[in-house]
Amino acid sequence: MKEKSDSRSHNMSHVKGKDTSIELKVRKYLFCHGFRYRKNDRKLPGCPDIVLPKYRCVIFINGCFWHHHYNCKYATIPKTNKEYWIPKIEKNTLRDIENYKKLEQLDYRVIIVWECEIKSSFNARMEYLINEIKRDMNE
Repeated sequence: MKEKSDSRSHNMSHVKGKDTSIELKVRKYLFCHGFRYRKNDRKLPGCPDIVLPKYRCVIFINGCFWHHHYNCKYATIPKTNKEYWIPKIEKNTLRDIENYKKLEQLDYRVIIVWECEIKSSFNARMEYLINEIKRDMNE
């Protein structure tokens, strides 16, 4: 069993926290469609992946495993060491909710883009994302 946990530890140590392939893909799409943004702004709660100051909007591109996307096939709990993983993922989820609330109190709109949405239908999700960003500008 030691080998399996060593292998998981090795794999998890190589998971990137920012500039993931999915983040890069979303940022490139937005840039090509005329959006200008800041990335990973540490001045804001939760250090949003993308900040669109013109739209008072922040975007988090969440991995389904790490942020526990409810009812998603990628949001599994590892079978080994559950006493570590369950509290870890619960803490991530609670921290996310707190950060979203703080951002909304600062008058930012919070948009969450899930890893599975990008994997299953990138173009459709990006079109919807652009509509979400521009939503309040059209009113």
